[in-house]
Amino acid sequence: MKLCMISLGCDKNLVDSEMMLGFLNRGNVSVTDDPGEADVMIVNTCCFILDAKDESIRAILDAAEWKKKGSLKALIVTGCMAERYKEEVLQEIPEIDAVVGTASYDKIEEVLNRVLEGERVQAFLDLDRLPAVSEKRLISAFGCCGYLKIAEGCDKHCTYCIIPSLRGQYRSYPMEALVAQAEQMAAAGVKELILVAQETTVYGKDLYGKKKLPTLLRKLCRVKGIRWIRILYCYPEEITEDLIACMAKEKKICRYLDLPIQHANDSVLKRMGRRTGKADLIALISKLRAAMPDIALRTTLISGFPGETEADHRELLQFVKAMRFDRLGVFPYSQEEGTAAARYSGQLTQRTKEKRRDEIMKLQQTISRDKLKEKIGSVMDVLVEGYLPENQTYVGRTYMDAPDVDGYLFFDSERELLSGEFVKVLVTEASEYDLRGELI
Repeated sequence: MKLCMISLGCDKNLVDSEMMLGFLNRGNVSVTDDPGEADVMIVNTCCFILDAKDESIRAILDAAEWKKKGSLKALIVTGCMAERYKEEVLQEIPEIDAVVGTASYDKIEEVLNRVLEGERVQAFLDLDRLPAVSEKRLISAFGCCGYLKIAEGCDKHCTYCIIPSLRGQYRSYPMEALVAQAEQMAAAGVKELILVAQETTVYGKDLYGKKKLPTLLRKLCRVKGIRWIRILYCYPEEITEDLIACMAKEKKICRYLDLPIQHANDSVLKRMGRRTGKADLIALISKLRAAMPDIALRTTLISGFPGETEADHRELLQFVKAMRFDRLGVFPYSQEEGTAAARYSGQLTQRTKEKRRDEIMKLQQTISRDKLKEKIGSVMDVLVEGYLPENQTYVGRTYMDAPDVDGYLFFDSERELLSGEFVKVLVTEASEYDLRGELI
């Protein structure tokens, strides 16, 4: 039986997709990326913002067309959109055979068997349960890097976010299970381990009574075969002195931190339900750079939050200019039903939200170009990701670049290189987001 998995949304969703493929791999199932030859299709959906919801709907409707043609025996919808619209999805699209909730993806084999027996299935277990981990998880990133999801859910309840209602309360995976999973990934050829969760910085507080991310990191650093460890989704208020010291000391941990701060104006941050103010953010960034002068800082911002004035926006621009983040992304505010912010007065037009986003990104483009120019003449460790035959060049990432969201380093090599190999490259050129160099 051939299975086609369509995985949408964030890297945490990708982990769920890889786990489902692992559970199904125990049966007589092979994976294909061609919907036309698939017997079964799973669409793992996202609905964090409106654009993600639209993308998920399009993917489901495309899959439904294959079902109508008769080549598809089963169509299963999983993920955040399935959790959020469990009744509507089945009612509106009769071609769907099953919907599976975010805490139930480990039951996918049972769901598929029931569907093949002619049953239409809804699988929604307790949202606060911890799904099982598949020992046969299928890593989809060509073996170079792999995501280690260290926790499920979130307790923050930011006013613009629906994640707690879709993913449940924060629950950490036991440390021993995560180390074992990292060892399996290393044995499968993973060189870069990327830690993800809705929030990584409070890892272990629910299990061990206090934050244990530094302890977990030290254990992961001892896993043979792992060369880089990267940490994503670190809430600023939860970053401890112990975490900073651990990052500064451990050589395997990339000097890279993802800080989703969302804004810099204190009034806007308070309405967002955030737990830091502008002064806190400045102090933290200064502390991180003092401890690790070469650290690459990424952040995410929201433009056009309800009630954001032009003065608030200008303050954010000045903050971005002063902080000089290495990497930065901006999302126009999305008015999501069921969130507190959706009911706020002062909702801005889409045009205003996008205009403000563009102004921030234009500023960041200049900052990024200037910071990357500073790398010209330096020699950097690069993880090879592949070869671009049309450009006759290799492409890789430095410690400053997380997969899919950051830039690349393009370079030439007279010898053949393999994906997953580490090489040293002399940086010779820089653009707004990418570097170019020569193999040493």
